[in-house]
Amino acid sequence: MFDITKKTLLSLLVALPLGTAMAQEEDKKEPAVRLSGSIQSDVLIPQNDSKIGTEDYSEWGLTNTFAELNLTSKYVDAGARLEYLEHPLPGFEPDYKGWGVPYIYVKGHYKNVELTLGNYYEQFGSGFILRTYEERSLGIDNSLFGGRLVYKPFKGVTVKALTGKQRRYWDLNDSWITGGDVELNIDQWSESMRQSGTFLTLGASFVNKHEKEEDLMVDAAHKLNFPTNVNAYDLRLSLQKGGWNVLAEYAYKTQDPSVDNDYIYRKGYVTMLSTSYSKRGLSFLVQAKRSDNMSFRSRRTLPSAAENSSFVNHLPAFTMEHTYALAAHYPYATNPDGEWAYQAEFGYTFKKHTALGGKYGTKVKVNFSHVHSIEQSPRLLDGNLMGSNGYSSRFWRWGDNKYYQDLNVQLEKKVSKDFKLNLMYMNQYYNQGVIEGHGGMVHSNIFVAEGKYRFNNKLTLRGEAQYLTTGEDKGDWAFGLLELSVLPNWMFTVSDEYNVGETDLHYYNAYVTWTTGAHRLQVGYVRNREGLNCSGGVCRYIPASKGVTLSYNYNF
Repeated sequence: MFDITKKTLLSLLVALPLGTAMAQEEDKKEPAVRLSGSIQSDVLIPQNDSKIGTEDYSEWGLTNTFAELNLTSKYVDAGARLEYLEHPLPGFEPDYKGWGVPYIYVKGHYKNVELTLGNYYEQFGSGFILRTYEERSLGIDNSLFGGRLVYKPFKGVTVKALTGKQRRYWDLNDSWITGGDVELNIDQWSESMRQSGTFLTLGASFVNKHEKEEDLMVDAAHKLNFPTNVNAYDLRLSLQKGGWNVLAEYAYKTQDPSVDNDYIYRKGYVTMLSTSYSKRGLSFLVQAKRSDNMSFRSRRTLPSAAENSSFVNHLPAFTMEHTYALAAHYPYATNPDGEWAYQAEFGYTFKKHTALGGKYGTKVKVNFSHVHSIEQSPRLLDGNLMGSNGYSSRFWRWGDNKYYQDLNVQLEKKVSKDFKLNLMYMNQYYNQGVIEGHGGMVHSNIFVAEGKYRFNNKLTLRGEAQYLTTGEDKGDWAFGLLELSVLPNWMFTVSDEYNVGETDLHYYNAYVTWTTGAHRLQVGYVRNREGLNCSGGVCRYIPASKGVTLSYNYNF
């Protein structure tokens, strides 16, 4: 189903210049059919470096390349994506390798009905029981292949129904995923609610996984009796009033023994409450989430529980996703076994022409997150949890392990008309033994200073200085970066990440970036350390690499 023919590939290549021509005609006349798309190609020409432990690649070049086309019209849309991953970039699973057209769809829409056939992405609520999405940096594309119907029968009511099989790299998992979702926007039925700025949304979802029986032995005489149907339910409420926003959500999953939970028969649960407030110059956020045995895949047996494929749901991490290099050195990956997660954030802007605000004002943000294990009292079956309920767990009780904690303070200050300064301090606890499977608790302090100076309307220089100090793992790290922007087309970037004292290794990067219109081309020379790349609580291990990089992006 997913193998591409030469004829299909030729059609895609021919369509690219056609799409550009059609786009140029838009100003003259609105076309009945519009074509859009994108090309993304990331290339590494690898070099061996025994000091940082790079792999020995036989290929002269590695690339992840995607080309996507989408046709839209008044009643029918269609699209396809070509992926060339025959020689993938470092760190992706062996099954990621291949090439073809794994994503193709046709969508019809008329008035208040929309029907999609083929591949599609969908999310119910916060994603606790269903979230299919694409994240290329993590090698994730867990789209469903089948059909989805979206129907809006009345004002403020949206009903979704779907069924399909989930993509796993270049194949489809055998199980069928079927589900439905109803969302009610109560404020759409009340004029007084809308006039008072009150918005209330209620939602309910259901997902079923139908997976055939498999033979898996507990011991020489006993075989696991797998449920062929796993059901998951979700209820949620969202209330917004003025600057206030409250979100509450609860999800439940029936027995689902899998590689993630060592094939136990305990049911799964997740509960979340989030409250936020925002007005000009002031904001705060408080969140809490408890999850318990809530990993949900479309395939119960996999080569490894570390594989990112086949997840039907998503459990977001209640931790800040850092962009500074050393602050992101130890990122958190959501623990599917269960966790208590908390996050609080407070932001305040000191007004201009005050003692702390100065001439241009000062922004301060404080963020705190803490993730802890839940209580698990094991009930052993002949010394093995497989085939049993696994454990019992009281709702409010913590377990013995602190997984992660982060307290950071950020200050953003415009010092003069042309100079901006950002400062950050971060105190972090990172349980490397739980998150990565080796080591112990890593306690670090991280200091960041970032400055940006605008020489004129075309020339801007940005610099970063960062330092991470810790007595664990590989010790202290230092990072420096300079980035020169020459508008409208050029950017030059150099950086160095240095392991102070422990290995005395430098991880340097240099890039030249050229941008014009919808084109972006970047050429660089890199020496990257091994580590985790994370997004939204999902992580992928990246091995050390060195070489010449080339990245090209085009959107039309």
